[in-house]
Amino acid sequence: MSIICGVPLLECVYCLACARWAWKRCLHTAGHDSETWGLATAEEFEPVPRLCRYILAVYEEDLRHPLFEPPGGYGINPDWLILRKTYENTQGRAPPYILYLDHDHADIVLAIRGLNLAKESDYQVLLDNKLGKKKFDGGYVHNGLLKAAGWVLEAECDILKELVEKHSNYTLTFAGHSLGSGVAAMLALVVVRHHDKLGNIDRRRIRCYAIAPARCMSLNLAVRYADVINSVVLQASCFFSFLFDIIDDFLPRTATPLEDIFKSVFWYGWTLSPISITVMFKADRLLDLPCLLCMRCMRDTCIPEEKMLRDPRRLYAPGRLYHIVERKPFRLGRFPPVVRTAVPVDGRFEHIVLSCNATSDHAIIWIEREARRAMDLMLEKDRIMEIPAKQRMERQETLAREHSEEHKAALQRAVTLSVPHAYLPSRYGTFDEHEDGDNSHKSTGESSVGSSGKSKTKVSWNELIERLFEKDESGLMLLKESHRDD
Repeated sequence: MSIICGVPLLECVYCLACARWAWKRCLHTAGHDSETWGLATAEEFEPVPRLCRYILAVYEEDLRHPLFEPPGGYGINPDWLILRKTYENTQGRAPPYILYLDHDHADIVLAIRGLNLAKESDYQVLLDNKLGKKKFDGGYVHNGLLKAAGWVLEAECDILKELVEKHSNYTLTFAGHSLGSGVAAMLALVVVRHHDKLGNIDRRRIRCYAIAPARCMSLNLAVRYADVINSVVLQASCFFSFLFDIIDDFLPRTATPLEDIFKSVFWYGWTLSPISITVMFKADRLLDLPCLLCMRCMRDTCIPEEKMLRDPRRLYAPGRLYHIVERKPFRLGRFPPVVRTAVPVDGRFEHIVLSCNATSDHAIIWIEREARRAMDLMLEKDRIMEIPAKQRMERQETLAREHSEEHKAALQRAVTLSVPHAYLPSRYGTFDEHEDGDNSHKSTGESSVGSSGKSKTKVSWNELIERLFEKDESGLMLLKESHRDD
């Protein structure tokens, strides 16, 4: 037909189709991901800027004489700081963290710092994973982050239990940034599943805030634990350039596993070493590296979303998402930030975003600044509206009810989209019933482990994680198949 008409019609149609795909997939702006979401309220977003400052405090060596204090300070009373762990204390098994007893907000906070590019131990945690390596609670999680969370709980279990029992009206909050966000999310998962090990703490008292979240759990878990875990994303919050910008492909957006990207980088680094063949060969490899990484990311971007949803091993950003949007397409500068929130199932930050602000969008300093600005705008709006105290209380109750309904709707949509291992909670209860059932099974299993059940009274968190029961596709409890020792 093209030959007869003298016009390459098929070729033109093909080029137009490719151009449309490139426009929708590669020139996708960050604000499009959340344009249909609802606006967050001041009550639900209040912890975010405060917890960002607590995470920043982990970088300080002495909180009584801070060196990098943000405007307004960290908001931490040094006398209420329970403990502080550095890389020397954790021996590289987990990122540094602090445990803070926040009496002003009735909160027990464990805050974890982000990835340190100069620490080999952080890369070991990051790279300790491959697709489908670690099963957990009927889904898949990042193996290295889960092991780091197990180490933290093993070290701090006693003091956490003491604080939870002593302050029975306080919430228990895990907060982290970047790599630390993945560890915090794993901490929340394990504590919810084994709440009896922390004085039978109620699920409603456990919270997690993942700042610039890591892709650390499968979609069924990300949706199921949306009532506990909250993820905060600033605009794009992904890196798309090369080398440093590739790091955040592991985080909210491009589905290429970070361990694969870093292994490629390390392999090319080895080829550029003195033992390589020739200088000419090295130069060619240096030029090929960005092309290879770009092609890998683009290949994953071409995978249809329906196929991604049906892959149970693919990891996603966890829980309820809060998206801070403060830029508009084809416009320069930053606008007053707007915070949108939802529990999405499909369209969960799966597009590549080309942005000149990718690095700053991932930085905890900039996220804290924009979250504080957004919070100030929300409070100013409430002040102008002069909302009475009684109506504020009613709004909080309405918000809790709406979040519960939104969570159930997300679970229903996950089942409708045939997300692997997704199921609805019992009509006669909540997830707590499943947890109680798990605990009864676990106690039975624990009594049969070892030569004598009575002689072993304390079980480590790592053993509990390994012996956790799983759910099949119908939601029934099944004993987890034994894994090889990592």
